[in-house]
Amino acid sequence: MITERLLSDSVRTMGGGAMNLKPVQIDSLPGPKPGLHYMLYVHVPFCERLCPYCSFNRFPFDEERARTYFASLREEMRMVADLGYDFESLYVGGGTPTILIDELADTVELARSLFHIGDVSSETNPNHLVPGYLEQLSQIVQRLSVGVQSFDDGLLKQMDRYEKYGSGAEILERIQSVSGMFKTLNVDMIFNFPSQTEEMLLHDLEMVKQSGCTQTTFYPLMASPAVEESLKRTVGKVSYDREYRYYKLIDEGLTAPDATGRAPFTHGSAWTFNAAQGSMIDEYVVDYEEYPAIGSGGLSYLDGTLYVNTFSLREYQQVIASGRMSVMGASHFSELDRMRYRFMMSLFGLRLDKRRWEQDFGRSVAASLPLEYRFMKLAGAFDVDDDEQITLTPKGRYLMVAMMRQFFIGVNSVRDQARAALPADEHDLLFGDGTITAPCLKERDLMDLFKDRGASA
Repeated sequence: MITERLLSDSVRTMGGGAMNLKPVQIDSLPGPKPGLHYMLYVHVPFCERLCPYCSFNRFPFDEERARTYFASLREEMRMVADLGYDFESLYVGGGTPTILIDELADTVELARSLFHIGDVSSETNPNHLVPGYLEQLSQIVQRLSVGVQSFDDGLLKQMDRYEKYGSGAEILERIQSVSGMFKTLNVDMIFNFPSQTEEMLLHDLEMVKQSGCTQTTFYPLMASPAVEESLKRTVGKVSYDREYRYYKLIDEGLTAPDATGRAPFTHGSAWTFNAAQGSMIDEYVVDYEEYPAIGSGGLSYLDGTLYVNTFSLREYQQVIASGRMSVMGASHFSELDRMRYRFMMSLFGLRLDKRRWEQDFGRSVAASLPLEYRFMKLAGAFDVDDDEQITLTPKGRYLMVAMMRQFFIGVNSVRDQARAALPADEHDLLFGDGTITAPCLKERDLMDLFKDRGASA
């Protein structure tokens, strides 16, 4: 699709400067601005299995290392509270946030004691949908997102997920068993695998509809530089030539009325589909324009600046123990970058508020971004374009999927820059045998440091 290629190239070019990470030495994130609503993102970088398509900060699970990490994480949460932040929503991502359910429970409990948290969202994997986990998880999490990616056994084997998480039929049964247990039950899917056929994709759509989930998110496979080679070795070389066709199958398969005249799902964003009202999992980038993040590998967006936390587990422990937050790099957005970011995120969320735009930027959307506005207009992306708002056509929704795919590849390049600073031994954690040669602080050592610092404050 020529329009998609032009758009992807444009996002890649425009995002080059905004995604250029610069080292910074600061003790903490900036404080909150009066009147803004914030969500807190918490990153847990541990997985039992490292998936070949994932560019997030993640390390092979080790219990002692993870428990020490959670202790540091809660200390950094207290630092955020000391800055004056309050949060109505908490999102725990990873990695696998449910890797140690007792530590997750302690972390959520602390968040609720520090902030006015309403709902907690967390990611998990299918192997954690078992009674021992669920009894605790259902008490602390209202919105749960399960990483499925596909119900096709062949694709699960290519992704090295079949042995760990079970067959597609077993995963479906587990999801069905927790239907109704959470306010939102999201099923994360990926489409456009090189070996994925239309029949496989249609089968995935049917399994999603049978799962009992209240929400599903279909991400396009993203071949960012960090995972491009591992993707080639496991699932094959990624091509975007058929992405639009596959997206149309998803769109029509999930939103077309059934025999009763009712659509199984409606659009929540360009790639999220809701079967119930009030769903929100990883669309916090739409609902919250600014958000601080804690944890190794967390990314914050505050007042036009993208802040990146250290990807090193050892450095994370050390800086938190010294009383500082974990920011190691930043990228400052120009006003033009900020307008492009707002344009993209608003339309990805299916509606751009023109009145608010003019209040915030002092001029119309068309005057602010003449090239981007005209391109989308001529491409047939806009459904409604009046004095109040811009909404999208079906083609426009796909163009936003392509734009967001390219944007997140750019974000992954920031992660690659941060990952490049890892010490050799921690680099081996990702690409070696999962062992670490240099010592990390133990949880008891951290607690002693925290107590000493508190006594001297």
